[in-house]
Amino acid sequence: MTRVTTDVLIVGAGPCGLMLANELGRRGVAALVVDREATVATAPQANATQARTMEHYRRLGFAEEIRALGMPADHPTDVAYFTTFAGYELARHQMPAPGEAGEVIRERAHIWNGAELPHRVPQSLIEQTLLRKAEALPGIEVAFSTELTGFVEDDAGVLAEVRAADGRSYRIRARYLFAADGGSSTVRKQLGIRYGGGDAKTRDFMGGQMLSIYLEAPAFYDLNLPRAWMYWTFNRRRRALLATVDGTGSFVLQTQLREGEDPATMTEAEAGELFLQAVGKTIPYKVTGIASWLAGRALVAEKFSHGRVLMGGDAVHLFTPTGGMGYNTAIEDAVNIGWKLAAVLKGQAGEGLLASYEAERRPVALRNTQFAIGFADSVGLYVPSPAIEDVGPAGEAARARAGAYLGQHAAREFTIPGFTFGARYDGSPVIAADRSPLPPDAPSVYVPTAKPGGRAPHAWLADGRSLFDAFGFDWTLLCLGEDTDAASDFAAEAEARGLSLKLLHLPQEPLLPDLYEAPYALIRPDQIVAWRGAAPSARAIATLFDTLTAKTPAEALA
Repeated sequence: MTRVTTDVLIVGAGPCGLMLANELGRRGVAALVVDREATVATAPQANATQARTMEHYRRLGFAEEIRALGMPADHPTDVAYFTTFAGYELARHQMPAPGEAGEVIRERAHIWNGAELPHRVPQSLIEQTLLRKAEALPGIEVAFSTELTGFVEDDAGVLAEVRAADGRSYRIRARYLFAADGGSSTVRKQLGIRYGGGDAKTRDFMGGQMLSIYLEAPAFYDLNLPRAWMYWTFNRRRRALLATVDGTGSFVLQTQLREGEDPATMTEAEAGELFLQAVGKTIPYKVTGIASWLAGRALVAEKFSHGRVLMGGDAVHLFTPTGGMGYNTAIEDAVNIGWKLAAVLKGQAGEGLLASYEAERRPVALRNTQFAIGFADSVGLYVPSPAIEDVGPAGEAARARAGAYLGQHAAREFTIPGFTFGARYDGSPVIAADRSPLPPDAPSVYVPTAKPGGRAPHAWLADGRSLFDAFGFDWTLLCLGEDTDAASDFAAEAEARGLSLKLLHLPQEPLLPDLYEAPYALIRPDQIVAWRGAAPSARAIATLFDTLTAKTPAEALA
């Protein structure tokens, strides 16, 4: 049995595990990623990369590469609702094409307050990109067809055993183990940690057994419908959504199975008939795959960590996909724990910094799963009228009612800056909280605030740059006043602790004083405001860093 040593063993090479590998590799931390599958996902799966996730890809330097994937640059990303695709269009929520994102994010800064817009791209392409970027980093290794079979913890770390495809077993000694091994997580089960929350709720849609049908259907475009990213059907016979994969003929149809429809025995021909029911007429197509899953869940694990084992992604939270929040929450898990693991492993922070991972991320998982359930209720509990497809006054009235409702629903579900930017870490032991009021928290509205514990407010600088592009990769001290005497004390304290701190002097930027409401703001590596205020003394700065790196209790700042 061969023995391998690494800093962090990551179990699971999905978006969460691979994003963590990128975060660690960029910080010089060695990590081994193992996954029992032969490679990353090949089916499209999730197809909504939210704006905050795109900002993280921008921070890592490959947002433009991601935005070039998926649909063509001029393909609209609208969400459209129909009785059937060959029937009546009920409503349409218009959204910009990928090639318009750079212009629109500036035009709508009052709504998005961000550096990036969402992007519609299959998760499989995201995973391929994250894998390629991770494997290019020194110290990062990814081993597929390698399954975790067990592990034990001790004071020095974790000793894990894995089995490769050829049957050989290996022992891996790691300082920490991070589990991103999905909803049936081997690690979570061995630790005896359960999910809590609500399981599947009955709805007319997004509330039961669902079927994903992967299709090649270029003839769909012969229907001459205005292009969209997502097409929904709304009728009494077959409710479904059809997501565009590449804009040339690849699609994923998702539909809720009716009584008597069994995914275990369903053939490709039967799945194709479900597609044709949604279309409303016969067109050529080819089914390339089928997958079943359960909608309506909002489950969050009771704990996100145990000793030297931490968990993220589906291993600790399961979503109903409305709002596209599951994969994006998993990315934020990886970002949050990545810089913390690196700081602890380098001796820059105390072990207590890792305890803040659960304190910060579990409340966000609870928040986000409830947002997703709210969207599922909004679309799934609204039942089509019996007259929705009828010719005549009753049908026209039914379609008008449905169109008004669905249009408003789409605006709430698919324009969600509050979800993507508004998550907060209030109550975290490694945030220097102040007494300013909390902003409203709603998925469809974002109120920027520099109150410590939330994402740093964004602005486009006078020279055209994104403020986030001016931040350092690790810590940033934003200096907005003319008096910058405290900056040198911050720099000296950071250097003494081995922390990388960028001093960013922007006293002449007109938008920033209003957004930050303080002459100084200290930004964490994950672009969360850790502290803001007037110039502190050198001693107070030392105490502040003790708190932010878990060197002393947070009460020391009181």
